[in-house]
Amino acid sequence: METLIGQSPSGAAPSARGPAPSAAELIKDVGLANFRKDVIEASQQVPVIVDFWAPWCGPCKQLGPALEKAVLAAAGAVRLAKIDVDQNPEIAQQMRIQSIPAVYAFFQGQPVDGFTGAVPDSQVKTFVERLIKLSGGGASPIEEALDFAKAAIAEGRPEEAEGAYAEVLQAEPQHPHALAGLAKLAVARGALDEADEFLAAVAEDKQGDAEVASARSALALAREAENVGDLGPLEAAVAANPADHQARLDLAIGLHAAGRNEASLDHLLEIVKRDRKWNDEAARKQLVKLFEALGFDDPLAIEGRRRLSSILFS
Repeated sequence: METLIGQSPSGAAPSARGPAPSAAELIKDVGLANFRKDVIEASQQVPVIVDFWAPWCGPCKQLGPALEKAVLAAAGAVRLAKIDVDQNPEIAQQMRIQSIPAVYAFFQGQPVDGFTGAVPDSQVKTFVERLIKLSGGGASPIEEALDFAKAAIAEGRPEEAEGAYAEVLQAEPQHPHALAGLAKLAVARGALDEADEFLAAVAEDKQGDAEVASARSALALAREAENVGDLGPLEAAVAANPADHQARLDLAIGLHAAGRNEASLDHLLEIVKRDRKWNDEAARKQLVKLFEALGFDDPLAIEGRRRLSSILFS
């Protein structure tokens, strides 16, 4: 398949930003001589992040690589100017820098945002995304590739989705949404051990990410379904005795594995309606896993949560 990083979500044509600039173009050491050119003038086109740092500053050594990584991932939507305050005290004084690391963002010649101190990578990423939106820029190439993958899955093209996720991981090896997406695709084709490996590769601080939780729930449901077996006897058992909650729960698990999510949801809600406390609220807990596996914005999950609330609070 064609390279997606740097293309539009459709994969049919290059992004309006064109080929991604080189690292040397995106990240520059700036001093008094080139401040106007590489910050003020450059910010007329895209936001320029100015990182005030010094070689002796420990937190600067943490923040600098995170800024560089986020700027490179944005592929030209923002740029980074690094200013050594020891070598450029005039600029630091003009900007009234009191402590470092200090970060300012310029757009159209004016400072528009900033922060001080070392912050987590996730906050740096959010900062960069905010600047891109402020400047009217679109999604980053990584976001475009992730959107392409989701669209490919929805349209029944899992191989193309896998390729898009793989390209994201080439640019950002532990991207949680790409790993979660690959895990879900592995679950869909029954490669549960492979899905486990993808989820194990997610960084510890990203384990609570909603996409990762969704993939983890999808895997848990698939593991449970391995023990269900043929659905025929379970359907017969529920038809013969609607109060057989265990048979109904097993049936719901099997229906989800078969892709019949609406029927699975109906049976789980029926258990909650009949006996919400049964087996330590097993049906409600199963519903939570199903909602997570479907995704927060899935229409069936939204409707299911509404129906569950109606039962619980009636």
